[in-house]
Amino acid sequence: MSHVFERTFRVRHYECDAYGHVNNTHYLRYMQETAFDASAAVGYDLDRYAALGQHWLVRETEIEYLSPLRYGDSVRVKTWVEDFRRVRSRRRYELTKAATGEPAARASTDWVYLNTVTGQPASVPPEMIAAFFPEGAPPPAPPRPRFPEPPAPPPGAFHMRRQVLWQDIDLAGHVNNAQYLNFFSDCAFETARAHGWPAQRCLDAGFGILVRRHQIEYRQPALLDDELEVATWLFNPRRVTVNRAFTLTRLRDGALLARAEVLYVWVDLKTGLPMKIPAELMADFAANVAR
Repeated sequence: MSHVFERTFRVRHYECDAYGHVNNTHYLRYMQETAFDASAAVGYDLDRYAALGQHWLVRETEIEYLSPLRYGDSVRVKTWVEDFRRVRSRRRYELTKAATGEPAARASTDWVYLNTVTGQPASVPPEMIAAFFPEGAPPPAPPRPRFPEPPAPPPGAFHMRRQVLWQDIDLAGHVNNAQYLNFFSDCAFETARAHGWPAQRCLDAGFGILVRRHQIEYRQPALLDDELEVATWLFNPRRVTVNRAFTLTRLRDGALLARAEVLYVWVDLKTGLPMKIPAELMADFAANVAR
């Protein structure tokens, strides 16, 4: 059985957005901090990884948001390693409201073990597996499912450019994995504005557009001063939900750095319940929808 670790965070005011909910980016930050502490608890803190000349890097993350966290809440993050493969490991997370036990989110992160000098994958040492699985290693993990392929972008796919700034960079010297959510979120808001639906118009109409699920694949790191382009388009519209695809590329060489698939749900701000997507809105976004 895997070592299970828990940590509790108090939601701070600046972590909340205009809906009064914790911004999606901070869920990833809670998860990352808890993963660091969970690793340190079995003898593998950041200093030990530095001494080994190796480190873990996020390859894929999936988060399903179940109920919003708000200012004043405390969130308990429970995490454990699900498996190890030759150079990869999947970690699971459960986030609950500490006061009530109500589920807030569930998530998984697929990590790749790398040689810090070469940047190439490194084999996970047996003693590390034993530290995380003190009662014995789990059976070999089945192959990972491939990241979902969205439909091809329509002619009306939206593009936005952004330069990597100092505040985007973490201790590893590249854009922190949580920061990618900000890139995608900013692009989504600019897409809505370009199609005649800025945030204030949505609020005036009495609805919010909330994320139900994030799936993110990280391909290459983004570095300080990189010029990036985020592209996005909608697909699979349904009564109250729609999917949005994102790609993040580096302009100087066209390299794909990351991609994401997001499931959005329309919510009535008075009742907090899902509502039908306004037909007028979908008509205005017609060119941005993949068929």
